[in-house]
Amino acid sequence: MCGNNMSFPLLTEAVTVSGLEKETAAVIFLHGLGDTGHGWADTLTAIRLPHVKYICPSAPRIPVTLNMKMTMPAWFDLMGLSPESQEDESGIKKAADDIKAIIEHEAKNGIPPHRIILGGFSQGGALSLYTALTCQHQVAGVVALSCWLPLHKSFPSASSGNKNIPILQCHGEMDTMIPVQFGAMTAAKLRYIVNPQMITFKTYPSLIHSSCPQEIEAVKEFIEKYLPRI
Repeated sequence: MCGNNMSFPLLTEAVTVSGLEKETAAVIFLHGLGDTGHGWADTLTAIRLPHVKYICPSAPRIPVTLNMKMTMPAWFDLMGLSPESQEDESGIKKAADDIKAIIEHEAKNGIPPHRIILGGFSQGGALSLYTALTCQHQVAGVVALSCWLPLHKSFPSASSGNKNIPILQCHGEMDTMIPVQFGAMTAAKLRYIVNPQMITFKTYPSLIHSSCPQEIEAVKEFIEKYLPRI
């Protein structure tokens, strides 16, 4: 689908944390608006498992409407941060296709989709949710931090029908950028799309639009559970 790394800029420029032994699983983690793949690589390195490869791609630089059309790394354009805001439907779908291409690439190189977790923070978490729910393959799970479900009104009909995707949602209760209520609304929507028992929604009382050690520990436990050594 995407050939070798050199013909696929997202992978060419991605920060990849290699496993310490034979890689039998992978985590593809997507950063938030204005960040790069380097932003989360150190965090993932600190909790890595020896048989897991961690891939942290960087989004292309595009003008972002929400930030006065300033050009910055973004997976898709953002017009607003409320559930009723206009959305960049074509940009979201293209970005999801790009992440699905990474999944296909890894599958061709020996790591099947059911051994891949998608994850991300903020806009990256939003894209990881949308990608997993619309992917023809069922991935091992999704880590969705401080985020929302893009194009939420198109679900459940937009879903590929994979009902048993484990999803870990984490959100700070003091998040003023993407309020925890939006996270709760997303969790409620997800329970209509996938098996409700597969959804875990954790909140952290003093956390703003960021991460914390307790949240990262929950991410580590999720990865350990759904990407066990084989």
